[in-house]
Amino acid sequence: IGVGLVGFGLFFILFGMLLYFDSVLLAFGNILFLSGLVFIIGFRRTFTFFFQRPKLKGTSFFFGGVLIVLMRWPLLGMLLEAYGFVTLFR
Repeated sequence: IGVGLVGFGLFFILFGMLLYFDSVLLAFGNILFLSGLVFIIGFRRTFTFFFQRPKLKGTSFFFGGVLIVLMRWPLLGMLLEAYGFVTLFR
């Protein structure tokens, strides 16, 4: 179930970017991706991964970007998410 949710999440994010940053598709993709991640590695491990002390900057940018996409500012939100993603996995 988790791999399917992550796959659909990535598909909706890619499709939303191809359709000139459609905010509804991007928001749906973000929600599916994060819920699939929780299903794959569990709630506790997901929480401890995102909220480690050295990764708080990346986490805040990533979740801030998700929040901005949900508020229908898709281009700015995706830029913040991308920066947060790179900072998290650096």
